[in-house]
Amino acid sequence: MSEGEVFHEKQRLELCAIHALNNVLQERVFTKETADDICKRLAPQCVVNPHRSVLGTGNYDVNVIMAALQSRELAAVWWDKRRTVQSLCMSKVHGFILNVPSRVSLGIVSLPLRRRHWLAVRQVNGQYYNLDSKLKSPVCIGGEAELRSFLSEQLSQDVAEMLLVVRREVEEDGSWLNSDNPKK
Repeated sequence: MSEGEVFHEKQRLELCAIHALNNVLQERVFTKETADDICKRLAPQCVVNPHRSVLGTGNYDVNVIMAALQSRELAAVWWDKRRTVQSLCMSKVHGFILNVPSRVSLGIVSLPLRRRHWLAVRQVNGQYYNLDSKLKSPVCIGGEAELRSFLSEQLSQDVAEMLLVVRREVEEDGSWLNSDNPKK
């Protein structure tokens, strides 16, 4: 499969969480409307919903991502950065959603501000791709060794976080972690 055939939603408004979900699933499943519905279910009594931007432009939190994945029989496992990515059992991981610092820009002008940004990484036909919605097109990371280097580099940023997207049974049995290296 060429990069042109890899599903890749591009950034719109503050909808990076939705783009990351769709990119990791490799199809358009979630929309702003479905994410807003999840927000309402998570905080039904709130006038100002704590799970999205006050302005209604997106900026969804991790709870929305987790609920969205659960609706697809998937789970999000928070990655403890004290572990090495070498302990990941890649064959059990469907994809990755990372939350990383990102520059803020107005048109072509980059501002000296940093905000949080969700991005997806997924294997497609044996190659891992960076499916960041801010990229013009998917970027091939390579194989498993290159992926581990990419993830280590991303996680070396103090505020970066990673979610493993796995099937529910994989979350329950913990098989996303190599059994020969459970504590590292």
